[in-house]
Amino acid sequence: MATEKKVKIELVKSLIGSTEKQRKVAKSLGLTKMNKQVEHNDTPVIRGMITKISHLVKEVE
Repeated sequence: MATEKKVKIELVKSLIGSTEKQRKVAKSLGLTKMNKQVEHNDTPVIRGMITKISHLVKEVE
């Protein structure tokens, strides 16, 4: 079975001052605290969520 590609993201900026939608996207990705890293499968849905809050997160290699 082929392993799915993974993407690791980290919350690098605070959610203070962000919109409610951006907070909900971050929470649904599992990003609750600063500098927290999470790993997800690399799907178009996850990529779209990362794009919505791209100014708050960074991809970790």
